[in-house]
Amino acid sequence: MEIQLGDYSPDKFASLALAPKGRTDSQEGRWRAQEESIDDWLPINARRNAKWWYSAFHNVTAMVGAGVLSLPYAMSELGWEAGVTVLILSWIITLYTLWQMVEMHEMVPGRRFDRYHELGQYAFGEKLGLWIVVPQQLVVEVGLNIVYMVTGGQSLQKFHAVVCHDCKHIKLTYFIMIFASAHFVLSQLPNFHSISGVSLAAAVMSLCYSTIAWIASAAKGKSADVDYHLRATTMPGKAFGFFGALGDVAFAYAGHNVVLEIQATIPSTPDKPSKKPMWKGVVVAYVVVAACYFPASLVGYWAFGNEVHDNILISLEKPRWLIAIANMMVVVHLLGGYQIYAMPVFDMIETVLVRKFWFPPGLMLRLIARTSYVAFTMFVAITFPFFSELLSFFGGFAFAPTTYFLPCIMWLTIYKPKRFSLSWFTNWACIVIGVLLMVLSPIGGLRQIIVKIETHQFQFYQDYPQQ
Repeated sequence: MEIQLGDYSPDKFASLALAPKGRTDSQEGRWRAQEESIDDWLPINARRNAKWWYSAFHNVTAMVGAGVLSLPYAMSELGWEAGVTVLILSWIITLYTLWQMVEMHEMVPGRRFDRYHELGQYAFGEKLGLWIVVPQQLVVEVGLNIVYMVTGGQSLQKFHAVVCHDCKHIKLTYFIMIFASAHFVLSQLPNFHSISGVSLAAAVMSLCYSTIAWIASAAKGKSADVDYHLRATTMPGKAFGFFGALGDVAFAYAGHNVVLEIQATIPSTPDKPSKKPMWKGVVVAYVVVAACYFPASLVGYWAFGNEVHDNILISLEKPRWLIAIANMMVVVHLLGGYQIYAMPVFDMIETVLVRKFWFPPGLMLRLIARTSYVAFTMFVAITFPFFSELLSFFGGFAFAPTTYFLPCIMWLTIYKPKRFSLSWFTNWACIVIGVLLMVLSPIGGLRQIIVKIETHQFQFYQDYPQQ
């Protein structure tokens, strides 16, 4: 259903917006009513009736991606001591910065920062805040959607290979298209509230398949010739592997990019601010994150050592039926994860189309815009089936800032804690760690890209030998 503009055409509304001082009282009232109607239509602001458990499973879905299956591989690049230290520090630091985001959502009385870029604009200024936050947020959210397309297709392909190992090989492209077909439908769900069922199923599946991964590894036991030395044998290889592993761990904590948008769905009053139920949900979510990440990482590395695959389910070949079920659980989780990260992107796209280009908000606009976005992510996933390696390179510039040090910079800018106080030291320590991640993880990602491209070219020549 489209919002009716009445006697005011888009051009007239545009002229009124550009010249607010020249508006009459009736025009001002009509303009404000129109703006409120658009706000109520946009996906982030549409409904504010969520409970604390919505926060819990939305954050689990956003946080626990299929990247948990690559954490044992990251451990093989880091080793026991460094690996355990990085995992624990990442969990503590990201929980702290997530708490900061929740607190800053309503730091100004009577105002809610429903979107990451709105908080950035308040901290850094209207224009500078957009340029600092939006590009990095889009790299994370769009990049994750493309990675989820690739990973979803790979999981479907693995499921097909396990349940029908004698069947003809089907290219990954077709499995990506099958996975994308579900999103052409799911993406038409209007807001976070409408995808709650999908998100809940995804959260449950993430806990299930990560549990399967570490229990099956423990049941298999330690390999006879297990080796816990670093995977690489040369000093440059060890350094590149270490940097790449840091990027893999940073990739596992990307939920900050949607936390304000999730909190925007929770009702808030002066007596009962949204930060209380939101924080309760975040704590529950982080307990689930710990239950998924730590056992899968440590037990998987303990069982396979430096021979573990970059997907622990590939290392676990038996029992076949359990591995097949786990891969389908990954698919279900990725369906929900894609939608969680796509919703803020849909909000940005629809806001620009309605407020900048003056398209009438309605079903047709949403159908065309969201279908085009899903088609775009599918096309990139098919074109670059090794996109996760590209993301570890380019995403290093965005994952670390939006998760580790950008919340700390905004906290220091807005609250201005006393110099050399505990808060001041804590935030600057997080900023330094985030900068190191931003600089080092792309270096490891570059090495992974080169290796994957060489492997991809080799496979291409095998499939299409020169005549």
